[in-house]
Order: sequence, then structure tokens, then C-alpha cells
Amino acid sequence: MKFLFDIFPVLLFFAAYKTADIYIATAVAIAATFVQIAWVWLRHRKVEPMLWLSLAIIVVFGGATLLLHDETFIKWKPTVLYWLFGASLLLAEAVFGKNLIRAMMGQQIELPDRVWSKLNLSWAGFFAVMGVLNLYVAYNFPTDTWVDFKLFGGTGLMLVFVLAQAFTLAKYVEDKGRG
Repeated sequence: MKFLFDIFPVLLFFAAYKTADIYIATAVAIAATFVQIAWVWLRHRKVEPMLWLSLAIIVVFGGATLLLHDETFIKWKPTVLYWLFGASLLLAEAVFGKNLIRAMMGQQIELPDRVWSKLNLSWAGFFAVMGVLNLYVAYNFPTDTWVDFKLFGGTGLMLVFVLAQAFTLAKYVEDKGRG
């Protein structure tokens, strides 16, 4: 359910695009992100910084798309978000000595420090690659293909990456259970 909640604006963007156009879809994505934040706030009285960042980016890039009637801006939004996520992971560790992946997952799994560092780097690398892939599809294929990639390609690649991470980390879970 959390996964569906997280991609709620993307699902609505996709549906609105398929039934209307990129501009209606953009407005729907902006509204859906506001609804998403309101829901989180009402339930938990706290909204995570990454969700606020996502809202800011959709408002800026979506707003530019609507104001200038230019779909280029909304096509850049996923890349900017991916690159900010990746940069946040790297900067938090390099500047503040804080591994954000460990902070998110540390309660669920115990790993050696070097594995946490590799995991953090792999996520940063994944986000960098996803940003490049988004731009490649946005500039080399029709908007229909980009919208499909945004939902199915991005989600599919994320799922494959998470599964690869799970297989990699499984040996540490097994070692902990035996030890």
C-alpha cells in the first residue's frame, strides 16, 4: 500500500495524460501531490523532507510547464528529483557523516559499515542513471513513450534494483540469523 501511495501522483498523471493531455496531466500531478502531503500531515502530523522536496519540484517544473505551455519542464522533473535524491545521499555522507540509507533501513537490518557505504553509493548511482535515462527517453522519443516510461519503465527499473539489493543483502540477514 505504501508503494501505491508513493506513486499516487504518477498514476494520476498517467491516467490524466491518457484521457486528456500533458497539461491536464501536469495539473493533476500537482494537485495529487498536494493531496498526498495533506493526507500524510493529517495522519502523522509530520511530512518527510523528501515529500516536501517532491512537492516543490512538481510545483516549480509543473508550474513552468503550465505557465509557458511547454512540456519540456515536466519532462525534466523526474531527472531533477532523481539527481537531488542521489546528491542528498552523497552529500549527507560526505559532509555530515550521515548515511541516509542506513538511517532509513537501520532498524530492519544490521550491516557492516562498509556495506552501508556501498549501499548508499549504489542508490546514489541508481538515481544518477535514472535521471540520465529519463532525459534520454524525454528527448529521443515521443511524449507518449516518455509518459509510459515514467510509470512502467521507472517503476520497473526501481523494482529490479530493489530486488537486486535484497538478494545482495540476504546473506547478511542469514548470517545474523545463524550467528
